[in-house]
Amino acid sequence: MLNIFKRNKSADSPLPEEENKEKTGFFKRLTQGLAKTRSRFTSGIANLILGKKTLDKDVLELIETQLLTADIGVSATEQLIQSLTQKLARNELSDSQAALTSLQTEMKNILLPCQIPLTLQEDKKPYVILVVGINGSGKTTTIGKMAKHLQAAGKKVMLAAGDTFRAAAVEQLQVWGDRNDIPVIAQQPGADTAAVIYDALESAKARAIDVLIADTAGRLHTQTNLMEELKKVKRVITKLDPSAPHETLLVLDASIGQNALNQAQQFHQAIGLTGLAITKLDGTAKGGIIFAIAKQLNIPIRFIGVGEGIDDLRTFDADEFVTALFD
Repeated sequence: MLNIFKRNKSADSPLPEEENKEKTGFFKRLTQGLAKTRSRFTSGIANLILGKKTLDKDVLELIETQLLTADIGVSATEQLIQSLTQKLARNELSDSQAALTSLQTEMKNILLPCQIPLTLQEDKKPYVILVVGINGSGKTTTIGKMAKHLQAAGKKVMLAAGDTFRAAAVEQLQVWGDRNDIPVIAQQPGADTAAVIYDALESAKARAIDVLIADTAGRLHTQTNLMEELKKVKRVITKLDPSAPHETLLVLDASIGQNALNQAQQFHQAIGLTGLAITKLDGTAKGGIIFAIAKQLNIPIRFIGVGEGIDDLRTFDADEFVTALFD
């Protein structure tokens, strides 16, 4: 199996110090990207906790309010407050720093079950990744970045321009393909999405492609007819490969807060998601939504995005995320 963001070992592979430098660079961008969420959420909580000799119920209530207003959600907030309350009752929070450390640990515990990277199954060729989401979520850009990383890992990649309702989406995907010498299968605007992806899968099989990434039309989770179209796409794909799609990835825009959770619930109910990519964490104060999504849905969070650069989409790491949030 191959982790999508792990390069094959070769003469061109980065040295350990280069990998550490790359990881440090992303952590810095992650920390910068979470600045608005941090100022709205963690800074407020730190101000409530630090400097106090002991915690009490009044402070816990203030922390609870802070968590709820940061889009962390009722369920995740209850878990965090319950943990602090129990430790307070057992006299395990000796000082304010211990309380802050305990909170960070519990936040990591909420995210850890969803820290499952996208791993390609080598016996599935082509490995089919069906990408869904609403317009404006960063779906097409995410596809381009994934394709580039897979290509860097030595994989033969093909893209299917299944978003036939928005001409710009096809053009955008073709630009990504031309720029990186990755083939793109497309048809005229308004073509049947399922037919486009079916043709792409046939072509991918014929050309011994390792990974086929299929774009789909952006749609609201409330658009029943379009959700039915997604079901049709999945049915058509299985005619060529009963095990496909091997990954159904939903791209979510973190800046829309609780609406992102609603979208994920509806898409999951309709087509069965296997992974999430949460984008636009930079520039929003609603990054706390990642905790609500993790707690309520328990769907693997494959990637997070904190910018427009090719390296700003990375495999999700719970410890790294919480550390950056409190940095």
